[in-house]
Amino acid sequence: MKSGMMRGCFLRPLLQPACGLIATTMSADSSSPSSAPASADASAAEAGRARRGGRRQPSRSAPATAAPQATAAAPAAAKNARTHPVLEQLAGLYPHLFGAVFRPLKRGIFQDLLAAHPDAFEREALKVALGIHTRSTRYLQAVAAGEQRYDLQGQPVEAMAPEHVHHALLEVYRRRKNNKARATEDLLPKLRNRMIAAFEASGLTREAYTELVVSRDDAANAILEEAFAEWSARNAKAEALLRAFEASGSTLEQFADMYGMDPRSTGQQLERARKLAAAAQANVPASPAAEA
Repeated sequence: MKSGMMRGCFLRPLLQPACGLIATTMSADSSSPSSAPASADASAAEAGRARRGGRRQPSRSAPATAAPQATAAAPAAAKNARTHPVLEQLAGLYPHLFGAVFRPLKRGIFQDLLAAHPDAFEREALKVALGIHTRSTRYLQAVAAGEQRYDLQGQPVEAMAPEHVHHALLEVYRRRKNNKARATEDLLPKLRNRMIAAFEASGLTREAYTELVVSRDDAANAILEEAFAEWSARNAKAEALLRAFEASGSTLEQFADMYGMDPRSTGQQLERARKLAAAAQANVPASPAAEA
């Protein structure tokens, strides 16, 4: 189990923000990025007061065109208020990193930006902006996909650490689960499948991978164990299928037709079993491609 600031962040419960990804992005700096997000001040409208005394005046409603105009202006104002000015500046300078597509940033990008633009950024404002950026769901999705980390020139320079992928997966899952629009959707099967894919892509043994990603959050650890159980069952099924195929003496198409299976899917499972067998013989961790 790793120690220090990184491990401390990773050991926070699943329902806490994924702070480790932010810390590693600016790890070369001694202080962590500020967590204060940019926010818009809400304007308050005063209600008109009813005039007392005299004859009662009929109530008059506001013109019908006022509401649509206010409604149309609200999204644009909210968008501008949520966008940190430094992030807008970064998107203009590095659209390949901060533009329409978010790329995981190399560790130490904070110092790289200060060195490349010594007079363009105020140190604390840059920290806040990078913190907002690396906590965003779009950024976490890129990390969860296992993409490499990129430098300012847009070149991949560093592989994504397995623990960062794992914790980004959990954080994206948490956010989607808390999304009211997806409240009835069962997101766990997809999460377990992506955990399996991330584990296999790491090339690590189950024990080594567990040591890297396990936390104090029992719920997150339980999901990981479920994913491992599904992975083991998938392997056992593939190995049994390979034994049956080799004993049948049939072609792939004949074998699939015999059991009413899809030839393409059958071929993938057989290939998976062959990789597992080869890895077992070589006594190295297996990393076959995860099934969709």
